[in-house]
Amino acid sequence: MFRDRQEAGERLAAALLRFKDQQPCVLALPRGGVPVGFEIAKRLNAPLDLVIVRKIGAPHQPELAIGAVVDGEHPELVVNRHIVDLLGVSDEYLEQEKARQVAEIERRRHAYLEGRPRVDIAGKTALIVDDGIATGATIRVALHATRRARPKRLILAVPVAPTDTLAALRGEADEIICLEDYESFGAISIYYDDFTQVSDEEVREILARAAALSPAPPAGPGAARGAG
Repeated sequence: MFRDRQEAGERLAAALLRFKDQQPCVLALPRGGVPVGFEIAKRLNAPLDLVIVRKIGAPHQPELAIGAVVDGEHPELVVNRHIVDLLGVSDEYLEQEKARQVAEIERRRHAYLEGRPRVDIAGKTALIVDDGIATGATIRVALHATRRARPKRLILAVPVAPTDTLAALRGEADEIICLEDYESFGAISIYYDDFTQVSDEEVREILARAAALSPAPPAGPGAARGAG
């Protein structure tokens, strides 16, 4: 379906051109979403930033996700209350894990962006971008947390996703743009000829190129036009 993430980004950018005059901000999920987001940011002359999600695993069962932390000016903790209550997970554990994951998010953000300020999305059109969706769990918490940053519009944009997952996400975004969706899905990788893992160094290089092309506006209330 797609040669690589660059081509997916180019094709997705063409579908998003109508947002160009809205001064959008592109928020990519690292690492795979960053090359896709770069092509969109370049075509729309928009700043490129990250939305980083870190899973919280259950006590003694780290592979079992009971929640997630999403970065932002005020990092958001999203929990699966049903599983938390079922396992009897304490609030103390959740707060400790949140603090640990926030520290990791900040470490990654600094490593990727090398100190460049966070893009202020309040009052603006925010485009959440990834290279595809499988279960939708990570995208859901990213959308949920981004909504709290008060964007004027929240748009989810991906090249490919399962049909049922898109339907389940409809209430989380103001609009969803997906180039291809399938009832029978499988893994995201099967829709790419080249789905090589994106390295941390590639993420840093892409973000530096994006900053040079379209420097992010300064953070703070004055940077958000129309924020209210």
